[in-house]
Amino acid sequence: MKALTILGSTGSIGVNTLDIIGQHPDRFKIIALTAHHNIELLFKQCIQYKPTYVVVSTEKLADNLQQRLRERSLSTEVLFGAKALADVASLSEIDTVMAAIVGAAGLLPTLSAIKAKKQVLLANKEALVMAGPLFIEEAKRSQITLLPIDSEHNAIFQCLYGSFEPGIPPKEVSKIILTASGGALRNKPLAQLKETTPLEACQHPNWVMGRKISIDSATLMNKGFEVIEAHFLFGLSPDQIEVVLHPQSIIHSLVEYLDGSMLAQLGSPDMRIPISYALAWPERLENAAARLDLLKVAQLDFKPIEAARYPCLDLAMQALKIGGTATTILNAANEIMVQAFLEGKIRFTEIASLNQQVLEKIHSRPVVSVEVILEDDSLARAVALEMVEQAQKSILIAMGFSARRREGEQPECMQNT
Repeated sequence: MKALTILGSTGSIGVNTLDIIGQHPDRFKIIALTAHHNIELLFKQCIQYKPTYVVVSTEKLADNLQQRLRERSLSTEVLFGAKALADVASLSEIDTVMAAIVGAAGLLPTLSAIKAKKQVLLANKEALVMAGPLFIEEAKRSQITLLPIDSEHNAIFQCLYGSFEPGIPPKEVSKIILTASGGALRNKPLAQLKETTPLEACQHPNWVMGRKISIDSATLMNKGFEVIEAHFLFGLSPDQIEVVLHPQSIIHSLVEYLDGSMLAQLGSPDMRIPISYALAWPERLENAAARLDLLKVAQLDFKPIEAARYPCLDLAMQALKIGGTATTILNAANEIMVQAFLEGKIRFTEIASLNQQVLEKIHSRPVVSVEVILEDDSLARAVALEMVEQAQKSILIAMGFSARRREGEQPECMQNT
């Protein structure tokens, strides 16, 4: 029986992981679950899976949840904070960690799991985007089994016959091709992108995902981060990683070998497929994902990436080529910009332009320690927040200018003194 910690159990990856585990209770045991602040769902998960530990973000949430669990006569111990996350990722009684915390918050607990020589199911792409060199170096040193969960990287893993060494270029591979759905705005006229609402950008045509990753899919920043992730994970140069638009999301990625052969992994757009593959590897595990009917699919389309629609993809490639903490800086800036867009503080098209300004403003440094990564992450967030504030002021000024023009007035800055 495999004993697990699930980092981020209330997110989409965590929920799907528990769905699979619930179908195979004889094969898996949950030791620890973690969540940021969704204690309602976490409470239900505790009732069903009875973990030994759970972790939340604050002491107040921990006290609340602990009281509710005691009322149900559950002995689960509730912890809180960053240290607790790292602790449950390295418990002696677990052998596998599902690293599914979204964003920079997942970096340190995932590194903690690697240092403790746990099998890591990697769904947190930011760990590699922020700290690729350190992450891969630590994985090699610990000689752990690192299994990718992203549908694209899991597809590559499957096409490599389920075996690779982190950071080592696979033998006989010429290149890999990552497919992109294009996100919710792939057919929206370019001239109208500026007016995109958060609700519209979150309506992914194929996948059911959280808000952050849905926005990243709409900008294709998510695909840019996947290129960075693939570079570090599989040891391939940027020139060996290609991205193509594939609207149906049926082929999840392809591997081209030196002899011209190309292998692809196909399946319904359901994260339970890559999750179940990683959970049971080297075996395969039955799950409730819909089976692919090729006759219903009928055709598979592929198109080149439209650069003007997806500037964030090129921005991620730029950061990868710059090297050092450039990818850390871009990831931090993007988290701020996406949240600002979701809160209505900036326009959709400003996500890319403001990300670029942050990347240009902060000089990249060699990735020599976690401290350097966290310093540049913090600096990038501060700079990004300043730019969001400036962008808000510009929008308000423009709105005021337009209002006065409608009223037949001149803005104060243009009136005679």
